[in-house]
Amino acid sequence: MKRLLRPDLLCLAALGLAAGVLLPAGADERRDHDRARAAMKAGEALPLQDVLENVQRNYPGEVLEVELEREDGRWVYELKLLQPGGRLLKLDVDARTAVVLRTRPRPALPASAPPAERRP
Repeated sequence: MKRLLRPDLLCLAALGLAAGVLLPAGADERRDHDRARAAMKAGEALPLQDVLENVQRNYPGEVLEVELEREDGRWVYELKLLQPGGRLLKLDVDARTAVVLRTRPRPALPASAPPAERRP
C-alpha cells in the first residue's frame, strides 16, 4: 500500500507552521525597518524625514501612514495624508529623489455621515 503522508515532510510542514505562528508580532515591521535602512545605506532612499519635509511644502497635512515599497526597480514611499478640511490624499514619492510620482486625492466626507459611509 502506498503511503500518502511522509513523516519527514509532515515534520517539516509542522515546523514551518510553528515558525510562522511563533514569530513576534512586530517581525514584519522590523524587516521593513531593516529594508529601509539598507536602502538608505545603499543611497537608494532618502531618510523619511527629508522626504516628508519636501512633501509638506506642496502637500500640507497630517501623515497617517507611510510604507516603503519596491516598485519597478526603485524604492517608493507611499504616504497617506489627512489634509485640512478632512480630505485624504495618497502620494507615491520616489524615495531617492523625494519627487512626487503620483497623487490620489479622496473627497472629504461630511462630519455627519454615518460610520458605514465613511471610507478612506
